Order: sequence, then structure tokens, then C-alpha cells
Amino acid sequence: MSEQKVADPGPLGLAGFAMTTFLLSSWNANLFNFDGKTAAGLTGAVALALFYGGIAQFAAGMWEFARKNTFGALAFTSYGAFWLSFYAIIKFNLPAAGGAVGVFLLGWTIFTLYMTVAASKTNTAIFLVFIVLTVTFIFLTIGNWNAGHATMIKWGGWLGIVTALLAWYASMAGVVNETFGRTVMPVGPRS
Repeated sequence: MSEQKVADPGPLGLAGFAMTTFLLSSWNANLFNFDGKTAAGLTGAVALALFYGGIAQFAAGMWEFARKNTFGALAFTSYGAFWLSFYAIIKFNLPAAGGAVGVFLLGWTIFTLYMTVAASKTNTAIFLVFIVLTVTFIFLTIGNWNAGHATMIKWGGWLGIVTALLAWYASMAGVVNETFGRTVMPVGPRS
């Protein structure tokens, strides 16, 4: 076995994805009401979408290319680009009339569905992230289609929080297991 020249970027990519997803999903689920406003999650998500969910996750994808991990490279680079796109939609006030957000999310639903097929060959922790993320995108796509459906968006928010927690677990397992040099937090093999 050859020595890797690049440290495992997976925990970074998963952490950036998890934190950004958690904050946006908390807003979608209508959590963190301060003075009757729920913008705390959205404000944090927009800031993270540029730097942690966007740039850091995109960089993790580039490092996965260097490690010759096609799945990790495609996943992290693509979801990093998702967060950068989300940032652009919010910060540049791009028109979201009609079903524009729903169509945007539909594309990501399709991408996530086929990545879930590939994730079935990684490990159980990653596979679970992708299963729940697919369902999250389905709910958010329906919730944002045309006039929008607030209940579906709220359910999508709760599912997104579950997705974030699963991604944090996978990230923590990656860094803890690597640091300890043994399996402390199991991720479950798949074959």
C-alpha cells in the first residue's frame, strides 16, 4: 500500500456540509426564534455557504481528486458548488419567481439520488447521509415548487437536520479514527 501524500479531506468536506446544512435546515424547520424572527439560521447558513460549505468543501473535493477518490471528489466538489450557488442566489438577489427554486432543487435531487446509488458502496455512515439527503431534497423540491408548500419545507428542514447530524458523525468518525489510529467510532462497512 502506498503512502498518501494528502491527508484525508473527507472529514473537512463532511463537516462543512454538515454545519451549513444544519443552519439552513434550522431556518427551514423554523427553529431558533429570537424576538419572533428565525433569520439566525439563514444568516449563518449564507455566511457558511460561501466559506465552509462552499470553498472549504470544494477544496476537499479537489484533494479527493488528488487521492484518486472519484466518489469523494464528485460529492464534495459538487456540494461545495451547491453552497456557492445558494450564496449567489441569496446575495445577488437572483430571481426566484415561480418554481425557480423548485427547479434548482429538482436538479440537486436527481444528482443526489444517483450519488446515493454510488454511496451504497462506501460505508454505512456515508450511505445513510445520502439516503436522508435524497429524501430531504425531495421534500424541499416539492415545498419550493411554484407557489410553495410551507409544511413540506418545514419537513425538509427537519430531515436536513437529521442529514447534518449524520454527516457530523461521519466527519467525526473520520478524524477521530485517523487520529487514534484505530476504529473508535464505527462507520459500518458496505460491499
